[in-house]
Amino acid sequence: MTAFDEDLFLKGLEQRKATLGAEYVERNLAAADGFSRPFQEAMTAWCWGFGWGDGALDARTRSLMNLAMIGALGKMHEWEIHCNGAINNGVTVDEIRAAIHVVAIYCGVPQGLECFRVARRVLAERGLLDAQG
Repeated sequence: MTAFDEDLFLKGLEQRKATLGAEYVERNLAAADGFSRPFQEAMTAWCWGFGWGDGALDARTRSLMNLAMIGALGKMHEWEIHCNGAINNGVTVDEIRAAIHVVAIYCGVPQGLECFRVARRVLAERGLLDAQG
C-alpha cells in the first residue's frame, strides 16, 4: 500500500524535475532505500504534486516564496538547491537579491549574509554574475 496518490506523485515528479533538474531528482530517488523511500515518494506527491501542482501560483512565484521561507529557516543546503531551481524557473538575479533582502530584513542580517554567500556561489557556477559580482 502506498502513502500517497499515484496521480499526485506523477504530477509532482514532473514539477520537481522541471524545477530541480531531472538528474538531481532521479539521483535522490535512486538513493532512497526502504527506510527513506516512503518519505521521498510522499514528499514528491505532497510538496510537488499538491503544493506546486494546483496552478494558483506560477513556478517563479513559488520559487521566490521558497527562497524567502527556506532562507528564513536557515536551511542553506536546501536553499542552494532551491536557488538553482528558482533560476530554472526564470527567477532573475535581481529577484534573488530582492528575496535575500526580505530574509535579511525579517530574519536578520546574518541570515541574509548566509543567503548571499550561497547565492554568489550558485550564480557564479551558472555564469550569472558579471565582472563586478
